[in-house]
Amino acid sequence: MTDEMVDSRYAALFTPVKIGPVIAKNRFFAVAHSAGMGFAQPHATASLRAMKAEGGWSVVCTGVCEIDETSDMMGHQNDRLWDEHDVACHRLATAEIHRHGALAAVELAHLGLGARNLYSRVAALGPGSLKCTSAYVPTQSMPMTVADIQAFRASHRRAVRRAIDAGYDIVYVYAAHDRALPLHFLSTRYNKRTDEYGGSLENRMRLLKELIEDTLDEAAGRCAVAVRFAVHDFTGGISLKEEGRAVIEALGELPDLWDVNVSPWSFDSSTARFAEEGFQDDYIGFVKKLTSKPVVGVGRFTSPDAMVSRIKSGLVDFIGAARPSIADPFIPEKIRTGQIDEIRECIGCNVCASTEMYGVPIRCTQNPTIGEEWRKAWHPEKLKPVSKQERALVVGAGPAGLEAALTLARRGVEVSLVERESYLGGRIEWESKLPGCQTLARVRDYRVYQLERMSNVQIYRGSPVEADDILQFGAHRVVLASGASWRTDGAGPGTPNGLSFGGGVTVLSPEAALREPALTGPVVVYDDDHYYVGHGVAEWLKAKGHDVTLVTPLADVSQWSYYTLELRRLEERLEDAGIVCVTKSKIKEAKDGSVVVASGKRLTSLACGTVIPVTLREPNRRLLDAMELRKDEWRDAGIESVTLIGDALAPGTVAAAVYAGAAYGRELGEPQRAESFLRERATL
Repeated sequence: MTDEMVDSRYAALFTPVKIGPVIAKNRFFAVAHSAGMGFAQPHATASLRAMKAEGGWSVVCTGVCEIDETSDMMGHQNDRLWDEHDVACHRLATAEIHRHGALAAVELAHLGLGARNLYSRVAALGPGSLKCTSAYVPTQSMPMTVADIQAFRASHRRAVRRAIDAGYDIVYVYAAHDRALPLHFLSTRYNKRTDEYGGSLENRMRLLKELIEDTLDEAAGRCAVAVRFAVHDFTGGISLKEEGRAVIEALGELPDLWDVNVSPWSFDSSTARFAEEGFQDDYIGFVKKLTSKPVVGVGRFTSPDAMVSRIKSGLVDFIGAARPSIADPFIPEKIRTGQIDEIRECIGCNVCASTEMYGVPIRCTQNPTIGEEWRKAWHPEKLKPVSKQERALVVGAGPAGLEAALTLARRGVEVSLVERESYLGGRIEWESKLPGCQTLARVRDYRVYQLERMSNVQIYRGSPVEADDILQFGAHRVVLASGASWRTDGAGPGTPNGLSFGGGVTVLSPEAALREPALTGPVVVYDDDHYYVGHGVAEWLKAKGHDVTLVTPLADVSQWSYYTLELRRLEERLEDAGIVCVTKSKIKEAKDGSVVVASGKRLTSLACGTVIPVTLREPNRRLLDAMELRKDEWRDAGIESVTLIGDALAPGTVAAAVYAGAAYGRELGEPQRAESFLRERATL
């Protein structure tokens, strides 16, 4: 389909925009985000960025790009432009981005108080001697003198020069997310200086203004200059009505483009639990009124109608996206070619953010191919057909089974998907009912919609199968995606021998608790899983009118939500809901209408009618065991392989289950390699 054939409803998304000396071909802007590979894996990073360019984004940006050793974030695999070697690595990405007709942008960044410098071991930089904001680093910054500020500006200039040499079309000045040195100088939360860089707003924004001017001077028309700026900081220091607006009023005409958002990162990348699509509109809406330069805005946009409304209303010039472009790098091309139903919508779970926190290659619940573009040569839209006729039986229509069935079918396999329940989705059916988890249903809905339209797929609902059924089915490949079930014995990391349950207390699994209409309270949820199920069940039951106490052996409730940027906001949410949270505690016993909770040597009795342990899940391996006992019958039945995947093999996240299904479907029939994926190696 040609550009002239774009659906008229969305034509506004495909008009070009001039950004200083360069022109973006459309209104889709893949904003900066870490890929967890960065300087250590330049080929993998280049392939990921190239995929977005191929998918139709007019601008593709790096993640945070460190400018020198004082901005070292080792432990998080960011991009890096310290020297000429880094320039050569970046050329891999810019060449690939340009090959697909997109502009390449780089987010030059100094994280200031957030730069841990654990590798370089130089002092952190800040407007004063302040606690470094990176978690669990007990160090303070050095208070920058005017000479230090001049040295920093010179270093930033050198990085701009290297960025242009690397082939970037747009170079950023970064002042966002509560982790950028110019923002720390701007914020009254950090800046208590009394010299020309402190006090008044004019003084506090001086460094940002100088960096923009330096970058424009160094660029000299060879590239566009953009500013990523947080117009409002929810932690204090920059207010929307005063400082944020005043900065745009003062500097609005300086750069070639404004990329605006809110701060800190946990608010800018709010999960679906805390914010809807377009949630930043109210914060950035004033920017276009104060500058004639193009404006990029974000808001976890997945709907083409929502996108085009922002362009037509004049709210922004570009639809910025990080997480939606991860979930589906081909959003622009799918809108352009009328394949809107094919879009894999971001679910706002922040599994992608968790990988940045871990410092590992990126992953996504919806898109199992992200991060695998180079090392496994996975393409989100293209699959290699199977080399011979194959028939597959997929047992279980949870996230792993659905993804395996869809991937196999797209490769040309005749697929039969069998589900014992009357519904499809497995665990998603009930987990998506938990507060804030509704978007999980997109994982199921996208795959079911695709499968139901395919002529080489048969779906059987309400069809439990046994080994006899499998042996008689006539499939070459049997995929057992039979899931896992929550245990009710309380065995978990903190209580490896389980819990003592006596009479007078009902014990329910999490999924059973949601289906129990006459649950007896008060309720105690014992969370030793530490993700969303424990607190989600607690919130669900509290909303139903039950008195709920959440007990966890760790110091924080739902501790893993730290990695999805939700932890502190979640604590406030549970408090506002009136849920009592008892941390650093274990259930010692439950009987006779109460539970005894041990916190160290202190014992406390809580009234309890129902206890819900959220600890471990038991993989459902029964069918595999039955098939293994009858392995000598496989050949006669035409069965070449029986494979256990997803939660049935190793219970984990929905993202892990989807990835398992994709891996099975993509690797079936492919030659075995000495290594399961390519690795970046140092040259000796």
